Amino acid sequence: MEFLDTYQQIVADAITKYTFKDKPAELYDPMNYIISHGGKRLRPIMVLMACDLFGGDMKEAIKPALAIEFFHNFTLIHDDIMDEAPLRRNKPTIHTLHGINTGILSGDGLMLKAYKFFEDLEPEIFKACIRIFTHTGLLLCEGQQYDINFETKEDVTFDDYIRMITYKTGVLSASSFEIGAMIAKANFKDAKAIFNFGKHIGIAFQIMDDYLDVFGDQAQFGKKHAGDIYENKKTVLYLLAREYATEAELKELDFWYSKKTDNIDKVYGVEKIFRRTGVDEKALRLIEKHNEIGQSFLQKIDIDDEKKKPFAELANYLLRRES
Repeated sequence: MEFLDTYQQIVADAITKYTFKDKPAELYDPMNYIISHGGKRLRPIMVLMACDLFGGDMKEAIKPALAIEFFHNFTLIHDDIMDEAPLRRNKPTIHTLHGINTGILSGDGLMLKAYKFFEDLEPEIFKACIRIFTHTGLLLCEGQQYDINFETKEDVTFDDYIRMITYKTGVLSASSFEIGAMIAKANFKDAKAIFNFGKHIGIAFQIMDDYLDVFGDQAQFGKKHAGDIYENKKTVLYLLAREYATEAELKELDFWYSKKTDNIDKVYGVEKIFRRTGVDEKALRLIEKHNEIGQSFLQKIDIDDEKKKPFAELANYLLRRES
């Protein structure tokens, strides 16, 4: 997908251009550290793609695209602290290297720098983008709190889970596309369609993340294997397993999820139930379902199909990943 390489290069060049040189270095070096790790940088690419789709000026979208990337990495720093995660993208996490206090501060710094990167937009577009951006941030916090609540809540439903991942993951992808559309001055109907496309692709992406946590190639995934099981996360795999488990399997799940432990027997026992109940295949079908819903919103956008092709390709690429 050459188009993805092109957008990635634009984002990489902009990150190099806007590397933080502020003082104290103890605050800004960790911010540069996580930003420089790269990853796929999907969300800033989504901003640029949507701006391009609706005929906007890509130069106007570059700094807001970086704002999304800064904000995303702020959430990752704080997420890793909450999860006590040792690795992110196969590199030591910031709090592991610099301590929790610096992790919190550098995350906060990234969020505030993100807001500053919208300042060059014309007033009406600025107001619209900041409104979307702030609302997204609040929903993301709500989603994260739901995720934390679910670790100790016994009666988590499938609808609870979908709401949580929509807030925690789906809306950031959705808003990235919507912000790009707003910068290009797309009409309301098309901006909402691209938002909904992004939301469902984001939901599918998070379900894939849950799947890869247990069934992925861990060398490529770059996170601790079965971290969600260790953390008692009520992921789609857990919820589907409960739906299809026998009474004995339900008792075993309850036993393992009543304790937070690094015991390898816990991972082995839970994985065995996941495989017996076929939740790997069921999760993959759910991913495909949300991909199809997302694609249906893409088709509603009143623009030539050829221009929309990269969006369908991006979704299919993301949902067939190994890491």
